[in-house]
Amino acid sequence: MISSKRWDHRLIFSLVEPGSSVLDLGCGNGELLARLIEKKQVRGQAVEADHDQVSAAFQNGVDVYQGDLNRGLPEFRTKSFDYVILEKTLQVLTRPMLVLEEMLRIGDACFVSFPNFNSSGVVEKLLETERMPVTEALPYYWYDTPNIHLFTLYDFIDWIEDHQVVIIDGYAAAGETWRHLKLPEDSKSAEELLFLLRKE
Repeated sequence: MISSKRWDHRLIFSLVEPGSSVLDLGCGNGELLARLIEKKQVRGQAVEADHDQVSAAFQNGVDVYQGDLNRGLPEFRTKSFDYVILEKTLQVLTRPMLVLEEMLRIGDACFVSFPNFNSSGVVEKLLETERMPVTEALPYYWYDTPNIHLFTLYDFIDWIEDHQVVIIDGYAAAGETWRHLKLPEDSKSAEELLFLLRKE
């Protein structure tokens, strides 16, 4: 199987322990989970809303079912997975707080990645053009974007502090280059962010 070109896929792949159990929410075509199953022998399960992506994930050998994350995940027992993954999906959910709470209930550790709407490239382009920015990390026009919740690094950290959530690690990326999170500079320099979290 070809290695992923996505920085968050490569990073998560490197951090997941071999032989662990993984629940991938909004898995897309299942590329990441398929690699984890093949290369690290994880026990994997996925949930995806889009029918075509469900079919693609199934063809990639992923145990996946079609489901709406906004309804919660009552079918999964508490602490039934070592890891739960939610990549670049939080901002498109109608009930993001519910999904975060469910992730932290189900998993011992949770990966959450999202675009940084406060990145300097986004803010500067907004001020310069007076139009909603279209960037590599946010490749949509205002009328076709799936992003319905626009938030920043500090918005997310506020939520973490208010809900007794522990940051195991944090990462910031610009393009395909990532590093451990640095504050305050990554509030503006990061185009995308990834956190590994657990419930306190």
